[in-house]
Amino acid sequence: MKWIVGLGNPGPAYKDTRHNVGFMVVDELAKRWGISVTTSKCKALIGEGNVGGVKVVLIKPMTYMNLSGESVRAFMDYFKAELEDGIVVYDDLDTEIGKLRLRYQGSAGGHNGIKSLIQHLNTQTFNRIRMGISRPEPGMVISDYVLSTFPKKDRDKLAEMIEKAADAVEFGLKSPFEQTMAKFNH
Repeated sequence: MKWIVGLGNPGPAYKDTRHNVGFMVVDELAKRWGISVTTSKCKALIGEGNVGGVKVVLIKPMTYMNLSGESVRAFMDYFKAELEDGIVVYDDLDTEIGKLRLRYQGSAGGHNGIKSLIQHLNTQTFNRIRMGISRPEPGMVISDYVLSTFPKKDRDKLAEMIEKAADAVEFGLKSPFEQTMAKFNH
């Protein structure tokens, strides 16, 4: 079983914000694979399906970003999921808008959702797709920035980045994460 968790915040107020690019990728995968991500379980919305013979679970934690680890831990315990079978998709300030960075380990880098995952999983080693949202203008409060929507000028880059991240996840269903990293890290 492969599982993909997109980090974000629940509710319409956060739907199109920079912090919710993880949710956007899960939504794109759900659309591609015909999976409905509507089952409320493990403090998350979950959708299960079969993609090319691989059992797949899509996860959108409903704990709010800063407590994402609670939901992922509950999911892993309930489904007896292996850490190496998961991919975490989330926003990254240190990556330029439109770019992806795939890693299998590293610190939280100031990202509270990842900090929560590291705390609840007791490791910094897990597969991740970091989606670039760029840094705000100097003087802008980071929390205001990540909770704001993308300006019109960035929407094409955002759509492309969501497609690329979904492609990387699809490739990763059949290939080791190292190969996925080699193919999608530019």
